[in-house]
Amino acid sequence: MFLRHCITFTLIALLAGCAGFGSREALRGEGSPQLWREHKQQLSTLDGWQINGKVGIRAPKDSGSGTLFWLQRQDYYDIRLSGPLGRGAARLTGRPGGVTLEVANQGRFEAKSPEALLEEQLGWELPVSHLVWWIRGLPAPDSKSQLTLDSDSRLASLKQDGWDVQYLSYAEQNGYWLPERIKLHGQNLDVTLVVKNWQPRQLGH
Repeated sequence: MFLRHCITFTLIALLAGCAGFGSREALRGEGSPQLWREHKQQLSTLDGWQINGKVGIRAPKDSGSGTLFWLQRQDYYDIRLSGPLGRGAARLTGRPGGVTLEVANQGRFEAKSPEALLEEQLGWELPVSHLVWWIRGLPAPDSKSQLTLDSDSRLASLKQDGWDVQYLSYAEQNGYWLPERIKLHGQNLDVTLVVKNWQPRQLGH
């Protein structure tokens, strides 16, 4: 089945593009591959959510923390960050093909992709299109991944496209087990995400 959702996550601007649901995974760890497949299939049906949480960033020229609000409705996203990196409040809105970033006291910026916007405004190179999958505890389907399962057959860690993602805890919401604390480590960027409240939705396709 080809499942197409276009969605996003960001740290000031993280957003994901459209991707089909497939698998190029190398599995290891304590969990059951069959239970993992069932868990993955259930989570892949989520195409909407509201998240409230906190984000921490460590980069060569910037570090700090802030609060995160992320509203996802299929291909529309509204992501708000307050207090990070001394930049003040920021809001990212858009759909695939058009992204707008508004930063308090700095102005309004537009780009065709979230990757371009992040690199232009912050100088960060992030695998933005993967983050909509990673936030749900799933590997992105469009590149190879190395997965380690925990004893509950959920992701304990993930290696994909030069990034290490650690899943430190999960919480159950509406029958879904979703990541509660995630650490991402890249070449020049470390990100910690703590989700205080998950509201997952199935909106239909």
